[in-house]
Amino acid sequence: MKIEIIKEKFLEAITQTERVAGKHVSLPILSFVIVEAKGGNLVLKATNLDVGVEVSMQAKILEEGEVAVSGSLIKSFLSNSLPSKIITIESLGSMCTIISGQSEASFNTMAVEDFPVIPQVTDGKAFTISSKDLVLGLKSVVWSSAVSTIKPELSSVYIYKENDDLVFVATDSFRLAEKKVKVKKINDFDPILIPFKNALEIVRTFENINEDLVLVVNKNQLSITTEGTHLSSRVVDGNFPDYRQIIPKEFGTKATILKSDLVSALKLSSLFSNSFNQLTISFNTESKSLELSTKNNDIGEGKQTIKGVLEGEDLTMSFNHRYILDCLSVIDSDSVILKIAGQGKPMIITPSNNISFMYLVMSMNR
Repeated sequence: MKIEIIKEKFLEAITQTERVAGKHVSLPILSFVIVEAKGGNLVLKATNLDVGVEVSMQAKILEEGEVAVSGSLIKSFLSNSLPSKIITIESLGSMCTIISGQSEASFNTMAVEDFPVIPQVTDGKAFTISSKDLVLGLKSVVWSSAVSTIKPELSSVYIYKENDDLVFVATDSFRLAEKKVKVKKINDFDPILIPFKNALEIVRTFENINEDLVLVVNKNQLSITTEGTHLSSRVVDGNFPDYRQIIPKEFGTKATILKSDLVSALKLSSLFSNSFNQLTISFNTESKSLELSTKNNDIGEGKQTIKGVLEGEDLTMSFNHRYILDCLSVIDSDSVILKIAGQGKPMIITPSNNISFMYLVMSMNR
């Protein structure tokens, strides 16, 4: 194989693929990236058996062929300042050589035959969504999923269609995030459970692509394709909990406050939080204020007061302050609404300017 290509173009593609490659003791080929030159196109492939990515681009193909190389080593080499904007990549025997002007580096290769096939889903239900909408939906909720894979359905992002919305949901059983994205007319499809690590990879792969994506899903796999990029992800075969049962229909206490005030108060309060990240919030409707207090017997205690618009009953409840702070990073509204149905009930947080995002956080026992 021998090709010529613009360095920055190849570096972007190798960066996009090599981060998918994973260490695997019994299959070392999975830590390598396949570089395939064929029919005027250059295709880079990588997989960790959970997610697979293919990136294709045009290049000057001097000699067709394919080679398995260390994506991380080549990325490190190309990230340095090189003499020429055009690089030559040539494989010969067990080595792959990259030449840029007077600079040259040779890398060990592996047998391409050992590389697994990246699935192409052709027998599933297909629909089209803009990359912007898919990325927005996933980024809005993925951080709320469980890190542990003991319950795969909780360490996933749940996606389903409801009227004209595509609904993204994630929960770790202590908090839950839901994001509704208006989409163009799409056919009904069975709900999808995407492992949270795969969802993060989908975001990284498509967040800088401003095109429509074609999604094809069956019982085991999800395929996402656009011009020049294809990603395949395993999907979880399981049942997401019926989360709507725990969302209150009516609320006895409501507070509307500036998001920036809440963020500042949470950061200050966290200085004195205990090992459980416990934060006590008091809703005082008479003084139209929220009081946030934390106490650590080894350090001290802190108290912050936020003015706002409060309605309903006075309440004092405890929450994990980190859970509240997490959700504020994905809310783009200047102010937020905190709602509680009653003592011991979950707290709902929404932006004040739209209802497309909803966050639920369970209270802590005091």
